[in-house]
Amino acid sequence: MMEMLQTFLFYWRRFKDLKKRQMILQVVNLGMLLSAALIMYKTFMLISNSESPIVVVLSGSMEPGVHRGDLLLLTNYDKTDRLVSGDIVVYKLPERPVPIVHRIIKIHETEDRKIDVLSKGDNNIPDDRDLYGPYRKWLTRPMIAGRAFAFLPYAGMLTIIMNDYPQVKYVLLLSLSLFALVGAD
Repeated sequence: MMEMLQTFLFYWRRFKDLKKRQMILQVVNLGMLLSAALIMYKTFMLISNSESPIVVVLSGSMEPGVHRGDLLLLTNYDKTDRLVSGDIVVYKLPERPVPIVHRIIKIHETEDRKIDVLSKGDNNIPDDRDLYGPYRKWLTRPMIAGRAFAFLPYAGMLTIIMNDYPQVKYVLLLSLSLFALVGAD
């Protein structure tokens, strides 16, 4: 009887050690997955020359051309990527934390070859001068985060759902983390 108990304890300890190693391996795999996603995003930043190479359209101001939830891919090369009227751009204003996705309706070039841009949402009646602030009538090139060169329809709806319902974000993150840690090989 004592010998059976010792054998059982021996195999139980080995089983627990195996479970610990598997758990550590799962944590390392999750860390590597998150690191790979970050590396891919940073690579997209370098390739597109934009601090935000991928954006989700959060409002309906660009419908019917671009819908809420569409994912836009951006590029931002000052010298080679010439902006023209009709381009969809993402711009950031210093006093607004969220970037705005609108279409260029007019370009004004100054004597020193600097470009000023006027934008408007396709679904909006007035242009964006009211959004720019009281002392600004044009956007300057440094305010433009990028020009859209491609889009994926409704690929960003999960982001919108998570912004509208924060509890969904926490449930999703928790369930994905638990699945990654406890999931089978």
